[in-house]
Amino acid sequence: MSLDKYVAFATKSFALPDVCLRIRGILDDPRSDAEAIGKVISLDPSLCAKVLRLANSSLFRFPSQVSTITKAVNVVGGEALYNLVMAETANSAFKYFNTKLIDLDKHWYKSVYCGMVGRYLGRQMGTRGSERFFVMGVLKNLSELVVANKSPDKYQKYLNDESESSLADKQLTHFGFTFAECSGAILEVWKLPLVLYYPVKYLHDPAKQASDTDVSLFNAASSLADLKMIQPDCESVELFLNSDINTLNLDKSALLKAVEHADKETAKVSMMM
Repeated sequence: MSLDKYVAFATKSFALPDVCLRIRGILDDPRSDAEAIGKVISLDPSLCAKVLRLANSSLFRFPSQVSTITKAVNVVGGEALYNLVMAETANSAFKYFNTKLIDLDKHWYKSVYCGMVGRYLGRQMGTRGSERFFVMGVLKNLSELVVANKSPDKYQKYLNDESESSLADKQLTHFGFTFAECSGAILEVWKLPLVLYYPVKYLHDPAKQASDTDVSLFNAASSLADLKMIQPDCESVELFLNSDINTLNLDKSALLKAVEHADKETAKVSMMM
C-alpha cells in the first residue's frame, strides 16, 4: 500500500474539525481580528476548557492566570492558540485510530515528550513561534497509528524486525516511507501551514536538515526523544552528542536542560489533553 493511499485513508476517515479550518481562515484574513478567534473557540465549551488549561501550563509560563479565551488570544496570540487547538485535535485523532498493536498512552506520551523537547530547544535558540514545535511533536507519530490500524499484519512484521537498522530505515524497508513523512503528508492535505507540516514531512531528509533550521531543530528534538525512551538521561544526551544528528551543534548543557524540562512537564501536559 502506497503512502498516498494511507494519507487518503487517514484524511477521509478523520476530517479536520471545522473549528481548525475556521480559525485558520480568520488568521489568514487580514480583515479579521483576534476577537473573532475567541468567538469560534468559545462555541465549543470542551475545547475552550482544554485550551485554557494549556494556556496556563508550562508551555507558556505566564505570570498571571489566563482566565478567558479573549485574554488567551490577546496574551498567547492567534497563531499560538491555533497550535493549541491543533494539539487537541491530534489527541482526538490518536484516539480515533487507536489499535491494540500500540499502547496509546505510551505513544501519546512519547509524542508530547518530543513536542516539549522541540519547543524548549526552539525557545533556547530564539526561534519565533517555538510552540509550533510542540504541535509537530504531537502530530509526528499520527501516521504510525494510521498504518497499524489499516495494515496490522504488515505493521506487526515491522515490530518484529530485530535488525540494527534505525527506526526510519526499518520503516522505509517495510513500507517504502517513514512515519514522519506520512504524517507530514496528512498535515499537508489538511492544509496546515507550511511551518507545521514541512519539518515533519522532511524530518529524515539529510538535505533538508542541512538547509532548513526548522527541520534540523525538529530532527534534533525527535532523535533526542527517541533516545530518551530507551536510555537514561545522560546516556541519551551522550549518544546524541556523539552522533551525526547534532547538526545544530547543540551543547550538552542545553540538551540536558531540554530533557530535564520534558521529564518534568510532559506528564502534566499530556494529561491536560
